Amino acid sequence: MTMRLADLLLLLRPKQWTKNLLVFAAPLFVLDSLPEGAWGRSGLVFVAMCFVCGAVYIFNDLQDAEQDRAHPRKRERPIASGRVTAGAACAIGVMALVAGLAAAMAVGVKPLIVVVAYLVLQVLYAGGGKGVPILDVFLISIGFVLRAALGAIAIQVQISAWLLLCTGALALLLGFGKRRSEFVLQGESRAESRASLGSYTRPALDALLIASATGAALCYGIYAIESQTAKNHPSLILSTVFVFYGVSRYLFLAFGSDEGGEPESLLLGDIHLIGSVVLFVAAVVMAFSGVRLGFVN
Repeated sequence: MTMRLADLLLLLRPKQWTKNLLVFAAPLFVLDSLPEGAWGRSGLVFVAMCFVCGAVYIFNDLQDAEQDRAHPRKRERPIASGRVTAGAACAIGVMALVAGLAAAMAVGVKPLIVVVAYLVLQVLYAGGGKGVPILDVFLISIGFVLRAALGAIAIQVQISAWLLLCTGALALLLGFGKRRSEFVLQGESRAESRASLGSYTRPALDALLIASATGAALCYGIYAIESQTAKNHPSLILSTVFVFYGVSRYLFLAFGSDEGGEPESLLLGDIHLIGSVVLFVAAVVMAFSGVRLGFVN
């Protein structure tokens, strides 16, 4: 079967690169004190994470090819479907990994260490963690926290622990949402494509989804009120509206339509979620531009 360029690019899963936008959280939340060259350094670690994550996706797909063929959606992936050979996929994975590590090193040793820590985390996930319920989603969540931390380390600034907690809780929300969608979609054959799904139950996933959503909303709410950043910019409280709305919208879609299997597709395909993200960024920028609410201190 002839390999197409589109299939080779799909190996890197460009739709999932939206997750790496988290590296821009740090510069966004220190807009009034950005170091010189911060956006350039942030852009470079974003590129680094896109390449490294792409490499991880490729090696995971090589490892999981047989299981993916039992999944109603994953069986269409380039490797599982046979459209891309294992040799070609491995070559692209190695090149992407080298490019990602080189980009991280260009920013500095500390960002490189964080990227390597992310890779170690992925090895733990692929080496057995993904088959253990709860642990599988927590390992994914730590990966998101590392992305947010990488953004701060790359531009040499400090961010609130509450923001990192919020990032982790949001990642748990998306992770458990994905597990719930897979649990419902695959029915009795769910354990064939993902071992951990055989141990989850529908009530447990529902409860974990609600708990994660509550944790994410509360953590960001506390950050927007009690952090030093919030005390310097009280109007940051306005951004909580869009966080709460986005979380509520995600729960609505997850429970109402059993969506959430591909969070990146959901984010890019739902106008409410897109609007929440855009308005959230606008509210943060407005807060850091000096706009103040006369009735909030």
